Amino acid sequence: MANSIKALSLAAVTSLLLTGCNKVTQENFEKIEVAMAYSDVTTIIGEPDNCESLSLFKNCFWGDNKKQISIKFVDDKVTLKTSKGLTP
Repeated sequence: MANSIKALSLAAVTSLLLTGCNKVTQENFEKIEVAMAYSDVTTIIGEPDNCESLSLFKNCFWGDNKKQISIKFVDDKVTLKTSKGLTP
């Protein structure tokens, strides 16, 4: 019984920590500005989950189908940002 309680407590704490580490938020999305450098963006929201690159163009995505930030870069500078599923 005590082991079950410890396991559940550990699972709950781990879940909270993982949720707290998610940087795909409306607040962070609003910090990103046009012409901002790629390195500054990754400082705010971390490394992207996926990027598609073609020459000087790069489309990067953070998050999943429910909650996502998408940023288009030209020469490693933000040119367009969009979001999906973020709440203020």
